[in-house]
Amino acid sequence: MKVKVNKEICIGCGACTQIAENVFEFGEDGLAEVKKEIKKIKEEDQEAIIDAKESCPVEAISIEEETEEKETEEKETEEKETKESNE
Repeated sequence: MKVKVNKEICIGCGACTQIAENVFEFGEDGLAEVKKEIKKIKEEDQEAIIDAKESCPVEAISIEEETEEKETEEKETEEKETKESNE
């Protein structure tokens, strides 16, 4: 799961920072953002992120599932292994 805040429509109400405080914080501009130290969303935070997205009054939060990325990575790994075994 990847999560983003569209700062062009965020109004800084703070709903997401209250609901998913492990993931969202206010930036210097007073608008919400995903915490910079987060590289990968933890499974235990996913439900709170979905709640935050649904609670955002201006729909500034977007969630993207990583299934496509995983499939691409798995395919590349499989192709690499096949190539190495054929050499």
